[in-house]
Amino acid sequence: MSLKTLDTSLHLLEYFTEQKSSWGVRELAKEVEMNHSVVYRILSTFEKRGFLIQNQETKKYELGLKFWVYGQMVRERNHFTDVIQPMMEDLCEKTGESIFLTGREGNKGICLHFVESTQRVKYSLQIGTKTPLYAGSSNKVIMAYLTKEKQESIMIKGLDPITDQTVTNVDRLRDDLIQIKENGWAHSIGEYSENIFGIAVPLFNYHSEILASLAIAGPEYRISEPERVSELLQYLQAAQIKIQEALNKYRVLHF
Repeated sequence: MSLKTLDTSLHLLEYFTEQKSSWGVRELAKEVEMNHSVVYRILSTFEKRGFLIQNQETKKYELGLKFWVYGQMVRERNHFTDVIQPMMEDLCEKTGESIFLTGREGNKGICLHFVESTQRVKYSLQIGTKTPLYAGSSNKVIMAYLTKEKQESIMIKGLDPITDQTVTNVDRLRDDLIQIKENGWAHSIGEYSENIFGIAVPLFNYHSEILASLAIAGPEYRISEPERVSELLQYLQAAQIKIQEALNKYRVLHF
């Protein structure tokens, strides 16, 4: 298998998401603008290897059990989320808002773990959701601690607006990142999801490299008072210290 074929095959797998978990051959071929016979060969190969299964009624392909097996292996390796779960739950209880642990995958932020608010109106994301690093506090606080070269490589690919509040001006984004790093935290409103606020702090690995972010997020109307932002930030920074101590104790290098 050539590297190009491998890349194409993996690209097709990325279309199997929680929002769209099954695909017909022609349906997927149309979506990715590929010849359906090529898509069929790739999907059938994945099926033979156990990575996909074909629903005999709909004839559509779905993720197979092999991904579940690999997922269990990754979970066992990355048991650290079990260590910080109580800390995130405590932060959720104190703030009344949803708490998110966001990592980095290439030029994207990825939701690694979250504790959902018990309030009726709340903000939520699915684990595995990927979002642009330039949009939203949980992502921008990660981007702020990347090298200048990496920041520029992200910006040069374009800053597409997610909402009307997304920062799409390169100079303004550069200024934002400088300010975030100076402050040690980030605050955004509506940059990724309309009318949603986010307050985030960085987390570092054992080598003092940016690893992830810890964030509080919820509806904008619940932080209309400046004092509320300060209050939430204090809770967040206290949790940051505890989680960072655990990261150092376990010598965590990556999730």
